Amino acid sequence: MSMEVRTRFAPSPTGAMHIGSVRTALYAYLVAKKNKGIFTLRIEDTDQARLVEGATEDIIKTLKWLGLNFEGEVEYQSKRKETYKEYVEKLIKEEKAYEKEGAIWFKINTEGKTSIEDLVGPRTIEIPNNEQKDFVILKSDGFPTYHLAHVVDDHLMETNPVIRGPEWISSLPKHIQLFTSFGWEVARYAHIPVILGPDKSKLSKRHGAKAASEFRKEGFLPEAILNYMAFLGWTPPSGKEILSVTEMAEEFDLKDVHVSNPVFDITKLNWMNGEYIRKASDEDLLNRVDEFLDYISEGELKNTKYEDKEKLKKIIPLVKERIKTLSEFIPMTDFLFDKPEYENKEFDKLKIPDLKLALEKIQEKLESLEKPWKADAFEKTFRQLAEELKISVSQMFQLLRVAVSGQSVTPPLFESIEILGSDETISRLKQAISVVAP
Repeated sequence: MSMEVRTRFAPSPTGAMHIGSVRTALYAYLVAKKNKGIFTLRIEDTDQARLVEGATEDIIKTLKWLGLNFEGEVEYQSKRKETYKEYVEKLIKEEKAYEKEGAIWFKINTEGKTSIEDLVGPRTIEIPNNEQKDFVILKSDGFPTYHLAHVVDDHLMETNPVIRGPEWISSLPKHIQLFTSFGWEVARYAHIPVILGPDKSKLSKRHGAKAASEFRKEGFLPEAILNYMAFLGWTPPSGKEILSVTEMAEEFDLKDVHVSNPVFDITKLNWMNGEYIRKASDEDLLNRVDEFLDYISEGELKNTKYEDKEKLKKIIPLVKERIKTLSEFIPMTDFLFDKPEYENKEFDKLKIPDLKLALEKIQEKLESLEKPWKADAFEKTFRQLAEELKISVSQMFQLLRVAVSGQSVTPPLFESIEILGSDETISRLKQAISVVAP
């Protein structure tokens, strides 16, 4: 076996790529990068009954979006039936396998025990062979089972090490005996821990975990996802919390992966994504928002309200500190693109005794302010007006905010008004007056 490090991500296309699978792919990628090795993609599609249309495309698209670029062509196990058959025939000839009910079974040796040094931990795993039974290696439909296919492929593709989930630990005697029955060197295995939900059950949708493409639609950045997923089972020796993939590759080592099961925490992922958004330059964030809007609208937004790049450019620095995901950009800035729909309840929350009077006074002041409006003059004017109307300064500015946007949370008020322009701001004020005093 060559000493070059070759790792693979080998998912079954039984659905869109789950967020938990991102970690398996990432660890395999990091091991390859650290050792200047090769990272490949193999699609394990031998269980024909469980295949889901579009799943392979989703896996490839997701890996590319995450920047986990694999080398060479994608390998499909379903296209390698002849290879597996050849190896099965060899086992039958040597009386290590036999046919029963149309399928081919492997004869297990139940004596002694199977012992391996797992690269995670690192730890010794020992399993008594008498817990095993003969098992199917080639099904009656001519497709191999996982047990046979991965052993043959990992040998022929020189996978080193094999990184996978702990659900396969109990099958280790089967896999080790297959390697040795072919006279091959046994692969080195790393069984990474299972990710749990906060309630300590296996990670699922109810914990906020879903397909990686769903996280993309919600406006998570690929770097934030990779950074967060890397930490589910691993702590970098440097103790840093924010790491680029290059930095991760330098620090990552399978022996540092924890054996205990990590817990997926959507709140922490949100926080980390917010950190990445704030760290981005305005120009980078503009491009990310632009790509995101294009992605979720499948290209439809190119010729809509978001096509004005100059306007987007002005908005980006205003929202940067206020959003945790790119999707939050939309509700927070909608009023800058479309006229708001006013609801009385937003005005009622302000507890201002005479809303109509207050809004009319605001309109008067806006109309008398020298144009272009200056931030300091604007603030001074409305602080004075708050005093005249015997309301608090925060009530005054919240009223202005709701009057121009229809919502109580917006980017900074004056900068938003600057983007809207004085005519649009006054027109919205008139609209607000007609809503509170129809």
